[in-house]
Amino acid sequence: MTDFRQPGVPARALMPTMSEPRRRRGAERTSHRGPAAIPQLPLRCVENPYPPMQLLSADQVEAIHEASMHILENFGIEVMSPRALSLFEKAGAEVDHATQNVRIDRGLVAEALKTTPSSYTLTPRNPARTIHLGGNRINFTLVAGPPNVHDMERGRRAGNLRDYADLVRLAQHFNCIHMIGNQVCAPIELPANSRHLDTYFANLTLTDKAFHVSAIGRGRALDGISMMAISRGLTLDQLAEDPGVTTIISVNSPRRFDDMMAEGLMTMAEFGQSVAVTPFTLMGAMSPVTLAGALAQQNAEALFGVVLTQLVRPGAPVMYGAFTSNVDMKSGAPAFGTPENTKANVASGQLARRYSLPYRTTPGSASNAADAQGAWETMMALWGAILGHGNLVYHAAGWQEGGLTASFEKFIIDVEMIQHMMEFLRPIDVNEGELALDALGRVPTGGHFFGEPHTLERYATAFYQPLLSNWQNYEAWAEAGGLDATARATRLWKKALEEYVEPAMDLAVREELEAYMAKRREEIGQGEP
Repeated sequence: MTDFRQPGVPARALMPTMSEPRRRRGAERTSHRGPAAIPQLPLRCVENPYPPMQLLSADQVEAIHEASMHILENFGIEVMSPRALSLFEKAGAEVDHATQNVRIDRGLVAEALKTTPSSYTLTPRNPARTIHLGGNRINFTLVAGPPNVHDMERGRRAGNLRDYADLVRLAQHFNCIHMIGNQVCAPIELPANSRHLDTYFANLTLTDKAFHVSAIGRGRALDGISMMAISRGLTLDQLAEDPGVTTIISVNSPRRFDDMMAEGLMTMAEFGQSVAVTPFTLMGAMSPVTLAGALAQQNAEALFGVVLTQLVRPGAPVMYGAFTSNVDMKSGAPAFGTPENTKANVASGQLARRYSLPYRTTPGSASNAADAQGAWETMMALWGAILGHGNLVYHAAGWQEGGLTASFEKFIIDVEMIQHMMEFLRPIDVNEGELALDALGRVPTGGHFFGEPHTLERYATAFYQPLLSNWQNYEAWAEAGGLDATARATRLWKKALEEYVEPAMDLAVREELEAYMAKRREEIGQGEP
């Protein structure tokens, strides 16, 4: 396929790499891996074996539920889509077409919740990368949506396809990243109405993981669905029975679903693909300044979107999304990783479980750099996501500057934090070998366990091996260059790109994807959505 932006240049050539070896695929690169490869945890499903934290009492959960029902029944939600208004009206909702306000009663909410699945899977082109949403499963995603990108060597710059491709490669390389978010950085050099095709193509060719499609209108959503179906050799009907992509429907809080978001939601539900309905409730700005009030609003908006998915297609997979944090009341700037944000992440999990819905949550930071502030804010919010039993931890790696920048160094720092969390979630084994009574009996009082057979049998795998932390003493650290964590992260993302292996794709599938893109570019150029 030839791309119209650069005549005669194949589309895949428009995703340049930082080093030629990364163009090699599959087994061609295997021989380049060696003992010096970046240590990382093996690919595995992550489960949370611990009971979810209960910040709210049962009575408090019900009070928030009742407040949400009051909002839906008495205040209503503005819906800027005629098709959505018609669906609600047919379902018995009170619809004011002049103001586009929709009021639904608790009975309609209850009926919709009868058909929502409590868990489901997303299957990408590589079935080994299938992710499970619901129950105790946890999945982490690459950051999504920033207009800018940053690394310590090249500085802050506008999003572009080259950086997009490299960030996606990093997500493929690290096993703890289970899914690609929606446009890790916007490639602004490409036409805005068709750049989603380029990002979907990068997702499908540079990775074999599930990904998030853009649901800004019907066209972008359907393109992502169709391209995932092509990559798996399925029809759209077959994909509806075994979904492979998801999206985030961002509610324009307070209490508004715009036309494009509503159309995207309905398209995803129509074709049986996953939707995470996520209100953007920043306390003090887009929601009440109190946490209880913000949670009540978030709950009402999320449930309203859940109802719409089921009006389109009963049984459509849908997640309860939460993105409640606060603003800096001195400047109005969004804040993340705050105590309030962390509590909201935990409490929102309780609300999601109240409705037996999978739960999407987010760690984040307002820091403008990959520094200590960025780390502690992200870790604070990450604890809330884990303690709240989040199933999809969105924006888990690379988020910087309140979501305005995708950072290469922050990606590595976040991967380290995610891997720490994964190891924390592994249950403690208590058995004869682990209790080590024989070893305790052999080591004399005041002795040590370094040379003990029990230690020697286990030392190589006894503890988590960090990829970023440095445990050298000061003298050794200084002699090695005295690099702090951010500087070490720069070395690691560059090394990870050298180690990256592009997953194989059948040439016929690639050509079919390219043909689909060419057809859609022509249609979009003629004004079709």
